[in-house]
Amino acid sequence: MSAVPETPAAPTRPTVTEREARQVAEAAREQDWRKPSFAKELFLGRFRLDLIHPHPLPADEDVRRGEEFLARLREFCEAKVDGALIEREARIPDEVINGLKELGALGMKIDTKYGGLGLTQVYYNKALALVGSASPAIGALLSAHQSIGVPQPLKIFGTREQKETFLPRCARTDISAFLLTEPDVGSDPARLATTAVPDGDDYVLDGVKLWTTNGVVADLLVVMARVPKSEGHRGGITAFVVEADSEGVTVENRNAFMGLRGLENGVTRFHRVRVPASHRIGEEGQGLKIALTTLNTGRLSLPAMCVGAGKWCLKIAREWSAEREQWGKPVALHEAVGSKIAFIAATTFALEAVVDLSSQMADENRNDIRIEAALAKLYGSETAWLMADELVQIRGGRGFETADSLRARGERAVPAEQMLRDLRINRIFEGSTEIMHLLIAREAVDAHLSVAGDLIDPDKSLGDKARAGANAGVFYAKWLPKLVAGPGQLPGAYGDFKHGIDLSPHLRYVERTSRKLARSTFYAMSRWQGRMETKQGFLGRIVDIGAELFAMSAACVRAEHLRSRGDHGREAYQLADAFCRQARLRVEELFGRLWSNTDDLDRKVVKNVLGGSYTWLEDGVIDPSGEGPWIADASPGPSAGENVRRPIR
Repeated sequence: MSAVPETPAAPTRPTVTEREARQVAEAAREQDWRKPSFAKELFLGRFRLDLIHPHPLPADEDVRRGEEFLARLREFCEAKVDGALIEREARIPDEVINGLKELGALGMKIDTKYGGLGLTQVYYNKALALVGSASPAIGALLSAHQSIGVPQPLKIFGTREQKETFLPRCARTDISAFLLTEPDVGSDPARLATTAVPDGDDYVLDGVKLWTTNGVVADLLVVMARVPKSEGHRGGITAFVVEADSEGVTVENRNAFMGLRGLENGVTRFHRVRVPASHRIGEEGQGLKIALTTLNTGRLSLPAMCVGAGKWCLKIAREWSAEREQWGKPVALHEAVGSKIAFIAATTFALEAVVDLSSQMADENRNDIRIEAALAKLYGSETAWLMADELVQIRGGRGFETADSLRARGERAVPAEQMLRDLRINRIFEGSTEIMHLLIAREAVDAHLSVAGDLIDPDKSLGDKARAGANAGVFYAKWLPKLVAGPGQLPGAYGDFKHGIDLSPHLRYVERTSRKLARSTFYAMSRWQGRMETKQGFLGRIVDIGAELFAMSAACVRAEHLRSRGDHGREAYQLADAFCRQARLRVEELFGRLWSNTDDLDRKVVKNVLGGSYTWLEDGVIDPSGEGPWIADASPGPSAGENVRRPIR
């Protein structure tokens, strides 16, 4: 075995330009659309209702197995999970985690041939919503383990040997974690500093990873590291399965947060950690592609737990608002409070519709759901936070008071403020709202860039631009006329959605508005061309409009599905109608802000803030922050601290 240098071969912190960073992200994207996508078509002005209606259904056997597990999981949570204890002690008891292992909860998505339960995405999400309502920290643990940890990337990219080696462990005994983020690297993986230097039949890992959810208790890790390019090695960001108890792996800190206090999240250092080449997932350089592909369905776990949060918010709002009286009647009957309750009820219905529809499409594997899953994550994280905030407002002072304090003075211990704290991270987890806007916007304009991208690329030759111009002319000659008129202008269109309450006007609105959205996007690309990618405010509003239209579509389809089954159909239609009316107001406001906004002025103010022009505005306060660097040193080398890793046995 050859000697390994004390320091990694690659520089500690790669220096990359903005363009190079974008090229790395672009190379990791799935380039082709081999299957239809409802959301992609929606952004192109084509309302393909046929892709989601009739609502896809799970197989009877999948339903039977899923319902049986949900019953066992509910019984376990009610008997064994004390969410208040986890919040107070900031730790999930070992016996609870071991009980979940015995129940098979670690292997919900793992195939039965590897010892898992083999649940569908639909029932996996229902299970996360259920257990997350008992304790959001447990929901996060199970989600991080199965949605982005070892099981999911191995399911898609793993070899037969890797699956046979690791999946049985993940199904029953071993907790896994996903390690990508570094102290100075978040959504810009081109600057990844952790290295994996080839050495014989092994790779040697050096580096530091931050915010490693499950990292403190994990047995197996998925680690993203940069392989230096060398003879016989194409190099690039690469994924590895790493044994957490390997020599040189140190959990240096268990991080603490404003919410999810039971989260076992840490800082993990790798110092000359030897990893067999057989533990590499996929090929060298495929790491980011593996991560993004894993998240295509993995992102659905987060909005699933947001659905659970919405259901709980509705339950508490209903019970409290009927009990609490002001000026001679329950507060729910006062319009100021009632509008909040209506928002929570309608939004919970729509969010569940979005998650169930996306999950069922993932199970059927007939559609490409990369945009749908991203929209579900974006919409779920934003709306769940709003619902929890409204619940706190409905509860008044009691909403701001902790559950323990309420209990101590003899009232029901309702953890509304904890819910608000726990949900806040969802707007950052697995892609912040701002990054999700950019990611979805990139996919939404993919068709345009495919035919006209070379026209706005400064590095392309005149010949390339000429060919792109010709291709664009052909594409737009066919596409643009179709944005002028459609079924949304026909009074009787979508008439099968009229049963007492008429949802067809909302679907006609979605069809018309999707064409308007596509026209707005085309106009913006014509106006800004290569500068389009810098117009993040505009792109964010485009995506938010698409998210509302997707949610409206899902809500109407779900209402009709429930009606056809005789399952609360009238009530479902009423909720879908309320949601669509609320969403249409938001859409119209967003359209207004596409062209009438303060984006240009905001950029000037930001430059002045960073240039120190407004430091006088900061006078008169005391900064309570402690001393220390803004970003911790993550230089490779041996750990100087105690290993706080705590495996569950």
